[in-house]
Amino acid sequence: MSLPPLAIQVLLILLVAAASFFDIRKHKIPNWLTIAGVVLAVALNTFLFETVGLWYSLKGLGVAFAVYFILYLLRGMGAGDVKLMAAVGAAVGTYNWLGILFCTALIGGVAGLVLALSKGRMRRTFWNMWLMLLSLRHGRAPYKDNPELDVGSDLALRLPHGVVIAGGTLSFLIAAFIWAPR
Repeated sequence: MSLPPLAIQVLLILLVAAASFFDIRKHKIPNWLTIAGVVLAVALNTFLFETVGLWYSLKGLGVAFAVYFILYLLRGMGAGDVKLMAAVGAAVGTYNWLGILFCTALIGGVAGLVLALSKGRMRRTFWNMWLMLLSLRHGRAPYKDNPELDVGSDLALRLPHGVVIAGGTLSFLIAAFIWAPR
């Protein structure tokens, strides 16, 4: 874990705040925002750290995109979420992105449980989690066995993942500010 430079922190905060706003209001994260995030992150890292910064940024972008693209193919994420996490990865690089992924997963898990509880669907949610594991174990996409597991389905419990990504990113920045060596 390392604390990104101030310019990268500002970029990240602006990016995830705007993505959260759009995800809450329109249930979409616009392409212009995520593409601008990727371009600015790569450019800023290249400006700050030259060729090393370029590779740092491209590796973070690639890893983040690959991980979230798999979730998109399984219909567990929207395309905007994939592009937002790719932009975050481009800004912070691979290792810091893994920390953001961890924070995002924790916040998303808690938010998902709160959502399931508030909708009275806790038992069904645990059953769906079991079905997901069984489907994946047998090499099948979970949404093929149950339409509730397709993020695009009206039957699915939907959580604005852009907000969760923002929470994970901000949590990581706070943790890095407190605990990262300087």
